[in-house]
Amino acid sequence: MKYDIAAYIWPSYTGKEIRTRIFWPDGEGEWQTVRQAGARYEGHDWPRRPLLGYKDEADPATMAEQIDLAATHGVNVFIYDWYWYDRRPFLENCLNDGYLPAAHKDPRVKFYLMWANHDAGMTWDKRNADRQFLPEPQPPVWRGDQDINEFRIICKRLIERYFFDPLYYTIDGKPVFSIYECSSLRKGLGGIYETRKALDEFREMCVRAGLPGLHLQLVLTHPVTANHSTATTPSICNALGFDSITHYQYVHFTGAGRPYAEALEDVCKEWEAVPSAYGIPYYPHVSVGWDASPRFLEYTGGTFLNNTPEIFGEAMRRACRYADAHPEDPPLITVNSWNEWTEGSMLEPEAEYGMGYLEAVKKVFKQ
Repeated sequence: MKYDIAAYIWPSYTGKEIRTRIFWPDGEGEWQTVRQAGARYEGHDWPRRPLLGYKDEADPATMAEQIDLAATHGVNVFIYDWYWYDRRPFLENCLNDGYLPAAHKDPRVKFYLMWANHDAGMTWDKRNADRQFLPEPQPPVWRGDQDINEFRIICKRLIERYFFDPLYYTIDGKPVFSIYECSSLRKGLGGIYETRKALDEFREMCVRAGLPGLHLQLVLTHPVTANHSTATTPSICNALGFDSITHYQYVHFTGAGRPYAEALEDVCKEWEAVPSAYGIPYYPHVSVGWDASPRFLEYTGGTFLNNTPEIFGEAMRRACRYADAHPEDPPLITVNSWNEWTEGSMLEPEAEYGMGYLEAVKKVFKQ
């Protein structure tokens, strides 16, 4: 079986997006934070440094190198985090100026978009990131929720700019569009009924434009058993008509601060619970690790310990077996991530394990 291994891309490693200067004034995007990162406590395994260098990922030459690296190790899809703040796109440069020109010359790695529609707050600004833990609420820099008029502008842009691209990833011929935060979507559009109407309209816009439809993918950011106010329960998911589900990070549904191997057992249980609870296809998700301490001056938070390439490879093998056990669904596996350096979850070659994580993918999926 041929598998689609889709790695998330965090498109912050460029200075070409001028609005990022409020977070990273040095003009190289979040590479600024990576350069400043270091060990925070005894046994902490930072610094994790990029072996390819601090390169501008909005440069086609950089992305040509990364496309070749991904394709030769079995990664054949990039999922770009995609943003819309203050009535305009944000962080599109790595996709538009870097990946697309390179990929059209070397089309071995396709792409699709995940709308990261969360608020933009203090997290990206290391100077102020710890302030989000103060007792008083901290206002966002930009809000992620969008009203129906803005949503229609977004839909039009996505269809015209991306969905017809021959490299855009599809399921049953339909472009896949992933939505990160369902609660933000509902908040902006005015509730479940209004959100369903908006999503149906989005589908109709795709058909009118000449596409066979739209595959809407939901990112779960909580465990299946969650019942808090922002959780997307099975009833909400079904009411909105999503076509499939995946995850973005292990920490969204299982606790860190423990060995990766221990967390993996809970991860696999969650894989089995999601499709039975939600009644739609689930695409298994594998995370390389988790360590968000580089973004903070004081906060360290939990990490997944001993996330070696070997145990990551075991997670990929289990995802492979999950896909094999669900032949009725496309064999898609999502991975966090290609380059989340400030969250300690990256496939790219780095100082501690070299090419180890990519070699683990290759060992499972290229042989």
